[in-house]
Amino acid sequence: MLTDYHTYVGPYPFRHLLHPDPDALVRVLDREGVETAWVGHLPSAFYRDPATGNAALRGSLAAHAKRLRAVATVRPDWPLWRDELLRATESGEPAVRVYPQLCGLASGDGALSELAFACAQRDLALILTVRFEDSRQRHPLDAAGELTAAIIRDLARAGTHARIIVLAAGRSMIEEVHWGLTDDERRCVWWDISWIWGPPEDDLAHLWKTIGTGRLVYGSGWPLRLAQTPRANLALLPDDLSDLRLADVRAR
Repeated sequence: MLTDYHTYVGPYPFRHLLHPDPDALVRVLDREGVETAWVGHLPSAFYRDPATGNAALRGSLAAHAKRLRAVATVRPDWPLWRDELLRATESGEPAVRVYPQLCGLASGDGALSELAFACAQRDLALILTVRFEDSRQRHPLDAAGELTAAIIRDLARAGTHARIIVLAAGRSMIEEVHWGLTDDERRCVWWDISWIWGPPEDDLAHLWKTIGTGRLVYGSGWPLRLAQTPRANLALLPDDLSDLRLADVRAR
């Protein structure tokens, strides 16, 4: 049962998105042969207090609860952020999202480690997002930097035992982080394939062979990116890799 770990609903501040709503997402999943999706609320990434956005996300997905799993946004630098973790746990959600680069949190910030530890205690995966857009396409007002490899490494090394899923990372970042971690630390980190290139670079095939499919999960980045891209890149893998399977973080 294939899960798309990288989807959103809601508008984006810097450009118009076509049909960023749950009904459209369900149709996209049907078309791509994907069973379920973990869904973030795109506007909440930019809110000072994401609580209202999280409530809106849960309400918008209620009609599709069997297929669309809400993933709330948490700001560990904001008061009462633990209340959002409690709501996520009580709602049976699989994970929460944090955007350190949008919150002004740098590597080594104790608030991030505290959040990761709290997620591990509640068996919530922690989702990080490297970018929303290619840097060449970004609006001039979109001034926040991308997530750094140092933040990911620090969280993996913090010993919290949290499950960390990194979205929208390319091959260079994945290799920079992966080969800088111990075997035990690597087992806590997964990477979605939405920003890993297929042919002619063949980055996906390279990572498939080197870091292994146990560290890679399916992700599309819809509606910011074409949902067909990861399917196409999987279909273009060499024949000797075509029978391998992506990881399933839920099955840990």
